[in-house]
Amino acid sequence: MSRKIVIVGGVGGGSTVTSQIRRVDPDAEIILFDKGSYIGFSNCGMPYYIGGVVEKRKKLLIDTEKFSDKFNADVRTNAEVTSIDRVSKSVSYNDASGTHKETYDTLIYAPGATAVTPDSTGINPDRTFTLRTIPDMDEIYHYIQNHQPKNCAIIGAGFIGMEMVENLTNIGIDCTIVDRSKQVMKLVDKEIAEPIENHLEEKGVHVMLEESLDSFSDNGTKLQLKSGKTLQADMTIMATGVKPNTNIAKAAGLETGKTGALKVNDFMQTNDPDIYALGDVVETEDFLTRNPRNVALAWPAHRQSFIIANHLEGKDIPYNGTLGSAIFKVFDLDVAATGLNRTALKQLGISFKEATHEALSHAGYYPGADKISLKVLFDAKVGTIYGAQCVGESGVDKRIAVISTAMKGKMTVADLAQLELAYAPPYSSPKDPVNILGYKASGMLDGKG
Repeated sequence: MSRKIVIVGGVGGGSTVTSQIRRVDPDAEIILFDKGSYIGFSNCGMPYYIGGVVEKRKKLLIDTEKFSDKFNADVRTNAEVTSIDRVSKSVSYNDASGTHKETYDTLIYAPGATAVTPDSTGINPDRTFTLRTIPDMDEIYHYIQNHQPKNCAIIGAGFIGMEMVENLTNIGIDCTIVDRSKQVMKLVDKEIAEPIENHLEEKGVHVMLEESLDSFSDNGTKLQLKSGKTLQADMTIMATGVKPNTNIAKAAGLETGKTGALKVNDFMQTNDPDIYALGDVVETEDFLTRNPRNVALAWPAHRQSFIIANHLEGKDIPYNGTLGSAIFKVFDLDVAATGLNRTALKQLGISFKEATHEALSHAGYYPGADKISLKVLFDAKVGTIYGAQCVGESGVDKRIAVISTAMKGKMTVADLAQLELAYAPPYSSPKDPVNILGYKASGMLDGKG
């Protein structure tokens, strides 16, 4: 008899695990619930549709009917799961026709995360937005088209804040970023963040650091900051982070971890072996330190889908932890990081050293060479790589890709010097910046740095 699998949530987690299960099990009955209208869409592409880089909205969307036919899955959109009954092995859900129940043999919980909105008095929801879903994107897009705002306040200088400031500026909206930290983009260390801040100012963006929102007034157009300063804005983007959607799971007795996300084992099972979870809602281990992390990125969700599908078929392929490799674009700069930064290492009490290197993205005599800054953090004794960061106008992605691969292979900084990387003048130098960084870092291990 075929297994009945119910999946809660679509997009990167639920949609991907559906395709992975069907790849290994042609007979399973798969029912996929999503409370929204779209089974899958590109979260990362939404700022670029708002900014006109992606011209057609439909390019961001997965066609539900085609998806359902391709993977032989019963896809139910606009159907919100409201509770889990672990005793009867069923879920309750609401749709246009009322409240219903559906039983399962295996439940996969992938509802993602929700954008955090600070509790501020005077907020006007008609001109204050988050960006997490397609309806969020549509609201921002239509507001801009209908009201033609001249300026925008962006609260938060993380991924969404950086991507939105570029796209809004490029369509003629004057932007101010407000962040309570001492730097933009806490993913990287201060010396990597400084070029980003300088570049933002060069592009006409106003950057207000060590500031936070207190309240709104004047129909939501005036922002009162906790420092006493005020900021005028026709619209506001709240980009202050996300929180995992754990309420239904916790009500069903599923355990959460130190990060507030759901605890899972190496095979993505919760404390109920018939319930798996993945994506933004789960807590996994850091690849290096084995400390708990909640990482809301696409790669972990895709890998976790593969883990679950194989485990359901009796193949014990463990999830080996998360590095958190990430990259983003802000105007002409690319910024990337992998592993742990200085702040995280200090909080964990891990002894480390740092090496930095400034270089050109390829041979200086070949046209188009751009400056890049590269940094590695590593164990002070044996050279284990804890993290790396890079900023520049080109060649950033491949340098971080090389170092993150080295970290997965448990290589040391000395090994970076030995990597035989492809060279031609349009692409690199005979000794790639990664090689030189490795020489510098390994020299520090010998007491030469």
